[in-house]
Amino acid sequence: MSDRFALTGARIFDGADWHDNAALVVKGDAVEAILPAGAIPSGVSIVETGGGLLTPGFVDIQVNGGGGVMLNDHPDVASIETICRAHAPFGTTALLVTLITDTPAITAAAIAAGAEATREKVAGFLGLHLEGPHLSIARKGAHDPALIRPMTDADQAALIAARKQLPVLLTTIAPESVEPDRVTALAKAGVIVSLGHSDTDYATASAFAEAGATVVTHLFNAMSQIGNREPGLAGAAIDTGGLYAGIIADGIHVHPATMILALRGKRGPGKIVLVTDAMATIGTDMTSFTLNGRTIYRKDGSLRLADGTLAGADLDMISAVRYVHRVVGLELDEALRMASLYPAQAIGQAHRLGRFANGTAADIVGLSEGLDVRNVWIGGRKVFGA
Repeated sequence: MSDRFALTGARIFDGADWHDNAALVVKGDAVEAILPAGAIPSGVSIVETGGGLLTPGFVDIQVNGGGGVMLNDHPDVASIETICRAHAPFGTTALLVTLITDTPAITAAAIAAGAEATREKVAGFLGLHLEGPHLSIARKGAHDPALIRPMTDADQAALIAARKQLPVLLTTIAPESVEPDRVTALAKAGVIVSLGHSDTDYATASAFAEAGATVVTHLFNAMSQIGNREPGLAGAAIDTGGLYAGIIADGIHVHPATMILALRGKRGPGKIVLVTDAMATIGTDMTSFTLNGRTIYRKDGSLRLADGTLAGADLDMISAVRYVHRVVGLELDEALRMASLYPAQAIGQAHRLGRFANGTAADIVGLSEGLDVRNVWIGGRKVFGA
């Protein structure tokens, strides 16, 4: 294929609008234009898609594993490559590989691996999400309580240093373990701060948003809930316009009626975004794996510790899109934005991800009318499909 090609024959969603009888023109690793099908310039290779839909690649800001690998177990470039490759067939073209609460040594190794993956330009690697260790034991979820601890000056300095080596660095913290001034310092250094695994109250969560936090991790899970006299972190996530919030749309972590209430009530400009919170199982038939020495079992669409605690999700992004479209009832364009444009906005990458415009990344998903993934391009290079 030449350096310049046009995808034709499919309905095109650019992140805002639909285009019929149009062509998506790609030059190198970027989108050049969306043109009428009859206006493709001479010399451009034409690739007929055979119908269906073309949409911006999905952006997942919370991916713990895939392809049989967890970053915690093998914090190296090979694992990052495996995880990114495992999610591509499900439409995810850019992701934050996520490290669940672990030791300082494992955390340092994951940061070093992320920096190397950045230098090697691993396809699909967008950066790191460090989920912990500065969380609340009261809302630990599947995180090992023995590894949860308050943030120190050294931790703060390490995060700021790591941000300089990575395109994107997001960290999930709980107000119980981190002071507001640290959040401000991290945000000023370009670290995206997310609130999660916390039993904090509404007022404190709001204060942390004012201090610089801009995201909430897996809404409704591992956090203080909405009550009649205390809205909790879940209420703050919905009521605070500056906060984006990830949500796990698998029908297990959040009831669809609760999702509808949250979507109706979310104050903007922050949006609710789809995350998979995926584990090693994605792209495999494995029935169990280990995390921090504990076995996690895969059964009936969920992943759980032996005591029944949910431990991540057995979810891919196209399944999440289908769920919010077909079960929750969102229009398809909004479901697609929740998987692409909105997460890109949440991490400051909407100038190049989550939409099609001149100069944006040629990260493209080809879907059937039934919303099955047929083809995937990352940076203009096909990574999945015939």
